[in-house]
Amino acid sequence: MPVLPSWLTEPLWEQFAALLPERPVYDPAHPLGCHRRRISDRVVFDKLLQLLRFGCSYQAIADPTTTIRTRRDEWIRLGVFARLRQLALQAYDRIVGLVLDQVAVDGCITKAPGGGEVAGRSPVDRGKQGLKRSGMVDGYGIPLGRVLAGANRHDSPLLAPALDLLNGLGPLPEQIVVHLDAGYDSDNTRTLPAGRGLHGRIAHKGEKAPVQASRRWHVERTHAWQNAFHRLARCFERRAVVADAFFDLIDTIITVRSLIRRAWTTHRWHTRPHHRP
Repeated sequence: MPVLPSWLTEPLWEQFAALLPERPVYDPAHPLGCHRRRISDRVVFDKLLQLLRFGCSYQAIADPTTTIRTRRDEWIRLGVFARLRQLALQAYDRIVGLVLDQVAVDGCITKAPGGGEVAGRSPVDRGKQGLKRSGMVDGYGIPLGRVLAGANRHDSPLLAPALDLLNGLGPLPEQIVVHLDAGYDSDNTRTLPAGRGLHGRIAHKGEKAPVQASRRWHVERTHAWQNAFHRLARCFERRAVVADAFFDLIDTIITVRSLIRRAWTTHRWHTRPHHRP
């Protein structure tokens, strides 16, 4: 069974391959004019998808001839993952439209048994190493970016860098409402959105209200979508740049999947699924 359906992996790979530089099949600098063939980028890309989805180790998913870490680091240096996420967001905004007048920010703590640059003592896991991501989504739940930190960091200090992610989204609506939970209920946090021309709608501490009563449930659903990729729900990556790149790829998958599902009823294309995804 494929890790992702073909109607999702094929457009992902086509755009990903367009961002890669051309490489010779054989190393031209080899003294004998021959060398073992370069592993196909498509093979490594498929291995990365399996790694993210199943959460297994590199050794368990790799064939003896594949070099996943080397190719992964090469693509990170080229900025391929970040560029892919940006193109997916632009395509979604052009075809469906991002709901930027209603955004939500919230933190999510996951396990990080290997520690690393963005790991810290988790307050919800008996002090074990954990990773916190402060994610921002639009009014439908499309991920707009995230800030990674140790699990021991409070949500409030991560709000400012999370809101800074709006600056890279192009023209913004005049009125933007930022939905936050009670963890952001403090004097400093309440003045922060207003200082940026935003309207903060923050839940009050001690007042119980279902998450469905506000627009915050979109970010909770997006966290659940991201946690379905077990490699980062239980993160063993020690370098922040690798974790960020993997989150860029996960956010791209979520964005393209939502784009295909929502465009299925309004658009037609030659690889359109026969049934609504």
